[in-house]
Amino acid sequence: MTDQHDAYVALGSNIGERDVYLHGAIQQLDAHPNITIVKKSSIYETDPVGYTDQAAFLNMVIKLTTTLQPLELLDVLQGIEDTLGRTREVRWGPRTIDLDILLYNKENIKLERLHVPHPRMFERGFVLVPLYEVDQNLQFPNGQDLQHYVRDLTDKEGVRKWKRSSGADESAPFES
Repeated sequence: MTDQHDAYVALGSNIGERDVYLHGAIQQLDAHPNITIVKKSSIYETDPVGYTDQAAFLNMVIKLTTTLQPLELLDVLQGIEDTLGRTREVRWGPRTIDLDILLYNKENIKLERLHVPHPRMFERGFVLVPLYEVDQNLQFPNGQDLQHYVRDLTDKEGVRKWKRSSGADESAPFES
């Protein structure tokens, strides 16, 4: 029997039918024989960060279990990005879909192609807010808990719930 690993993956899209790209990525992940989606956050509409001259993003986070090793999971995610038309022309620029491994078990991973925990996740409301919805009691490899980081966020007002995980529409800002 192969070991199961917990992973948290951030999804984002700001080109075209953004929700269609999010759902397409989830369908492909769900269809993978070595991946089981455990929980999905609501979908949040968020202001762009870094390169700001672009449309708002739809973002969400999923928790999954997998028998894949970290780089194998990364390859699957990048393959899904390619399938859904992702191009990498401008850093932090517009994209059909972006899939990032935020956490893999409670491991610290520093490889050329992959850093886990994701290096910029602790300063990004569009990652921490949906991650908080998925698992409020999450603890990071550094011993800090998720609530600490969400409490200290400065950009929560730029994160608005777009669609609840139940499917109902909503567009109120996140309140902690």
